[in-house]
Amino acid sequence: MDAVITPHRSLSQRGAITLIAVLTAINCATAAAFVIIGAAFVPLFIGLDLVAVIVALAASGRASKKSERVQVTADEVRVLSQTPAGLSTLWTSPTAFTRVAFDEAALDDGALRLTLSGRELPLARALNRRERLDFARALDRAIMRARRSDAIV
Repeated sequence: MDAVITPHRSLSQRGAITLIAVLTAINCATAAAFVIIGAAFVPLFIGLDLVAVIVALAASGRASKKSERVQVTADEVRVLSQTPAGLSTLWTSPTAFTRVAFDEAALDDGALRLTLSGRELPLARALNRRERLDFARALDRAIMRARRSDAIV
């Protein structure tokens, strides 16, 4: 198994630019109307909402660069988590002793974890509950297949 998990984003970069352009045009027209009627300070507050939208879209775009790569071989299970800043953490564990734990009753919408000798690694947090459950099943099957292939050799 070699899977890469990334957060889903419904708005592309081009869509974000279009949204900002439309909001800017609407805000400029609204600000002009307020200036004409003598409310000169209102455009400053109108501009603040545009800045807030831009900051939110930038944060969302940055978060979309987060990823987890899960690899299962006969020898080891490897998870490489990469943050938007480019930092990465690596989890490796022997396939023979690695377990997949999925807590369906968890408050955080179903927690998926890899476990090994008391150590745990939360996994696939970017997926929704159903996708996480499907991924947990696929990962468990991949680990079982890798164990069987290792036993054959």
